[in-house]
Amino acid sequence: MHLALLQLQNVSHSFGAVEALRDVTLAIGEGEIVGLMGDNGAGKSTLVKILAGNFPPKAGELVWEGQQVHFSNPRDARAHGIEAVYQDLALADNLTAAANVFLGRELLRRIGPLKLLDHRAMEDRARGLFRQLKSETRAEMLVRQMSGGQRQAVAIARTLLARARLILMDEPTAAISVRQVAEVLQLIRHLKNQGIAVLFISHRMPDVFAVCDRIVVLRRGRKVADKPLAATTPEEVTALITGALEAA
Repeated sequence: MHLALLQLQNVSHSFGAVEALRDVTLAIGEGEIVGLMGDNGAGKSTLVKILAGNFPPKAGELVWEGQQVHFSNPRDARAHGIEAVYQDLALADNLTAAANVFLGRELLRRIGPLKLLDHRAMEDRARGLFRQLKSETRAEMLVRQMSGGQRQAVAIARTLLARARLILMDEPTAAISVRQVAEVLQLIRHLKNQGIAVLFISHRMPDVFAVCDRIVVLRRGRKVADKPLAATTPEEVTALITGALEAA
């Protein structure tokens, strides 16, 4: 096990009478890719929202590099190096890749009393981030002209600009072509090579088995498996997701 970057200890959460998570304990190591799987309603999105700082758990604690932390909002999570890339990617279609990478963090240059957007500096920095990801995405290209794989590269480059140490990726390979899936999985491998941890939430078994070090399965809010990739099979994970197998 790598150095534990993040630990969840006995985390529970409910919405009224609905128990979304129950007593979940989980660790994510530095530079580790952990696959999070489970059926709809298993508690995956609740877990991700707690980690992203959308709301605190009702019980249990989060530990970041050995220190207990409390996230009141996404800004708190980001300050610790946790970035989320949601399925909708939240990109502005009418802007370039570079402008999207710097959205909300624009670089300015001063000309006399005026401050103007420094497009050249942002494009140069974005190119460097795409090179870091070994992506062929072009900094000056409009997002609306991009493939699904290129859009993921823009969203991931934005997290690198923010110096992310753990990236929560929600269904990054859903609804894109086979070639683009390969592109996105390669992006995830490059993150791992740079020591960045990834929590990879997915329904797609082949993708999880292609890149993950460990697989965690949730069912009805409980963790029913947490195994190294080499110690399980797609058949076992399917059985755990559906409840044909109670736990592993």
